[in-house]
Amino acid sequence: MRLAKQKSHFLLCGLKKVMDGLFQQTLRARFLCSCLLLTSTPLAQAGEWSGYVSLEGRGFTQEALFPEQDYRFNLSLSAQPEYFHKWDNGKQSFTFVPFVRYDQHDSRRSHADIRELTWLKVGKDHEWRVGVRKLFWGVTESQHLVDIINQTDLIENLDGEEKLGQPMVNLALIRGWGTLDLFVLPGFRDRTFPGAKGRLRPAIPVDIHRAQFESSQGRNHVDLAARWSRTLGDFDFGVAHFSGTSREPRLVLALDGGGNPVLIPYYDLINQTSIDLQATKGSWLWKLEAISRAGQPGGRFTAMTGGFEYTVVGVLETQTDVGLVAEYLFDDRGQAATTPYDDDVFVGMRLSFNDAQSSEALVGAIVDRQTYAKALSIEASRRFGQQWKLSLEARFFSHIPEKDQTLFGVRSDDYIQLEMARYF
Repeated sequence: MRLAKQKSHFLLCGLKKVMDGLFQQTLRARFLCSCLLLTSTPLAQAGEWSGYVSLEGRGFTQEALFPEQDYRFNLSLSAQPEYFHKWDNGKQSFTFVPFVRYDQHDSRRSHADIRELTWLKVGKDHEWRVGVRKLFWGVTESQHLVDIINQTDLIENLDGEEKLGQPMVNLALIRGWGTLDLFVLPGFRDRTFPGAKGRLRPAIPVDIHRAQFESSQGRNHVDLAARWSRTLGDFDFGVAHFSGTSREPRLVLALDGGGNPVLIPYYDLINQTSIDLQATKGSWLWKLEAISRAGQPGGRFTAMTGGFEYTVVGVLETQTDVGLVAEYLFDDRGQAATTPYDDDVFVGMRLSFNDAQSSEALVGAIVDRQTYAKALSIEASRRFGQQWKLSLEARFFSHIPEKDQTLFGVRSDDYIQLEMARYF
């Protein structure tokens, strides 16, 4: 009982320090230090460890475009352990998820991050989460417009689904009319980009050290967000608003010290309102994500991704399910959009084999309706025993126009990747 009181006292003091210093310029450093102190308390002396270590091999089918990229095969090692401890009859818990990768060629891809370092307190009709956290918003397959809380860890994967941990204070109000999540987000995280030697990089290298911010507070600007979500029958709703530094930088052309062109990330202050909707109707799954954003050049704009997934259960009298996916991607900025998806169609097929090895695969392609540029992806995985998992990933690009700043630099970076992970 005395130990439990000490734990609760420590957590309450840590929370008070976070809230008291929330709007100070040194907030980010204080916040992260407070979180890291948790690992030296008795909380870290008992609990459960899990996670994985993996070896990744990536082979490129074509010669690189740039002389710095003098290789066609790349190895990397990664590890993501997870520590979890709960107490107070399960009403409080602590989660710590670090991540580290060592890459053979790209020094920027050799990096470490804290994906999660979170204290959770569950009340009768509310929940508190304080620390570093990674969470996901969205329902569509081809891109996740509404997923704005965490910064994209672009050196991990070009699809943008890997995220950096975000410092936050999150209060969830759980009521009969739905769940309202309120977020205070101190400490901005810069988007990661491959280095000059890294493949899958823009045609012009990105100088991450010269990043610029619209806010005079730079990375110390405190962002705010809120999201309401509810399930009504077959429908799952989410409505959110974000106010703060954009996670998606504009890349501004400049020169380095030697007179060579580089791209400088510029982070605008934005206000974004979004909605995500998913409806389950028998074998049909209807999905929509839409945003309205203000604060970037050109004025307010809207973007959306929507479509369906139709599942054929037990195809050809087997235990395999086949999902047929189709989505439309739209951005009313047209060619001025900061993403390559302003008028595109995604079609794909998902295979779920429903076997003991959890075998599954997803094949899909995004096609630009104006330029006919294509990006084909293949993802598949299968478990071996209780501790091993083999994953396959392949991406191929064709007919990428020079005006496509995002994909033009990777037009010769078709690759096939195998990853073997051991879980513990």
